[in-house]
Amino acid sequence: MARNKEAGDDRRVGAVRKRSQIKNELTGTWTKRNDTTGRFMDVKEDAKPFKGVRKKGTKTMAKKVAAKKVSAKKAAKKPAAKKTTARKPVKRVVKKAPARKAAKRR
Repeated sequence: MARNKEAGDDRRVGAVRKRSQIKNELTGTWTKRNDTTGRFMDVKEDAKPFKGVRKKGTKTMAKKVAAKKVSAKKAAKKPAAKKTTARKPVKRVVKKAPARKAAKRR
């Protein structure tokens, strides 16, 4: 039978919601990020990740890159619309100016 946690032990069950963490490859530290606003909240001083916060990073980015490659392959398989390089000749109509009447001199 399931058992509830004891009251007052200050423990969290499950992950923190609406937050994620990303590893900074340059510094080797973990950065906590708010998923709703996208702002960075905190950076760990050591190389260990935050407890209870889900990780995003290389695996999720690899999935996104793979999805883009698949969609690019599908787009490449579709036949491209035929493009015509030859231009159609344009008929140019030149309007002649009306002839001026010669003025009579007195």
